[in-house]
Amino acid sequence: MDFTQNNRLAQITTHTLIIGIDVAKHKHVARAIDDRGMDLSKRLIFTNTLEGFGQLMEWAKKLSEEYGRPNIMIGMEPTGHYWLNLAYYLKAEGIKPVVVNPMKVKRSKELDDDSPTKNDTKDAKVIAQVIRDGRYHEPILPEDVYAELREGMKLYDIMKEDQSSIKAQMHNALDRYFPEFLSVFKDWTGKAALHLLDKGYLPEDIVQSSEEELLLEVKKAARRSVGVKRIQELKRAAESSIGLTTGLTMARHEIRYLVDQYKALEERLIALEAQLEKLVLHVPGADRMMEIKGVSVLTIAGFFAEVGDLRQYKDPRQIIKLAGLNLKMNQSGLFKGKTTITKRGRKRLRSLLYQVARPLSIHNDGFSKLHAYYRHRANNPLTGKQSFIALARKLVKILYIIGTRGCAFSEERMLKDIPFTHNVQEVA
Repeated sequence: MDFTQNNRLAQITTHTLIIGIDVAKHKHVARAIDDRGMDLSKRLIFTNTLEGFGQLMEWAKKLSEEYGRPNIMIGMEPTGHYWLNLAYYLKAEGIKPVVVNPMKVKRSKELDDDSPTKNDTKDAKVIAQVIRDGRYHEPILPEDVYAELREGMKLYDIMKEDQSSIKAQMHNALDRYFPEFLSVFKDWTGKAALHLLDKGYLPEDIVQSSEEELLLEVKKAARRSVGVKRIQELKRAAESSIGLTTGLTMARHEIRYLVDQYKALEERLIALEAQLEKLVLHVPGADRMMEIKGVSVLTIAGFFAEVGDLRQYKDPRQIIKLAGLNLKMNQSGLFKGKTTITKRGRKRLRSLLYQVARPLSIHNDGFSKLHAYYRHRANNPLTGKQSFIALARKLVKILYIIGTRGCAFSEERMLKDIPFTHNVQEVA
């Protein structure tokens, strides 16, 4: 993966055929230019099928031979998911696909005709021109274990979203039929609460049942967590409930359905987490990364799902930029604005790194000391959120070193690299 624009520009020579493709769901449009930006052919419209991809390859090779440009570079915008099939096809054909930032394409539209007009033919030409200027990137197209991890984490996120939706629907149902339930059981997903809901216990059922019957029922699911006092509290809540008393038969069906869905998702999530753990152990250095206190298996699985093979990066700053955690300065003349992160890149990766920074600052001694230093240093102390971002950036560098060099994490070594080692205990 090239790190500087100079490296990318060096790949554009008099032997390069540049093809820009405007990707759509059913049909794609391609334009071809040389290293000076001159058109080499009329546009090509091809379908999003194997036959269409073959047509593109035949067209590209014909132009390559006709103009004596053996180095074929094909690029597109990575918007949506329609570009992926074409990108993997090109990779299999021995052509390394490149991508351009849609924002760069949008801002370059008026350079040729002073018009913001948008159409597929024009966009394909603009994409090719952006590539010619070296403003492209090589996309991460994971294979083998990295592809499995990406799909696995995508499935995990889908299931977690579905689980959150079920929780919201259950809260809605309880608010209507037994709003006092959550004042007795703080979490309806606990064993005792879940069992009562599964059995269809609503206020009128609880009022009609004796304390002994309720306690016996609860003990089937949770023997220790619920006692007589909790049952008495539940009875009082049921007796004074303002829940609806109509439509109770269907309400019980609704609640049971939500309980069944929640349990099924829980089982699938547990099985998926076990599979992800087995997969991630095949990645070099993953076992040592998981030894870092505060870093979970899912964190490492999510990290590799987004970044892929660490060997394709020359520097950890590339990963920091990929996550959108690189700094953005707002400065002009004497004016110096606030420095923030760009938030350009993979949102999922940025979120994962930020979320793991919080437990690291609490449970990991080294990161805790580093967090305290960032917060209370004499020059440029950071806010809590800023410190978490700094910790996330630091974690990326550590994971990169572990993955590429095969070494173990050392808190002492991490702190040694910071010019406050001798005062770290005082700051903490």
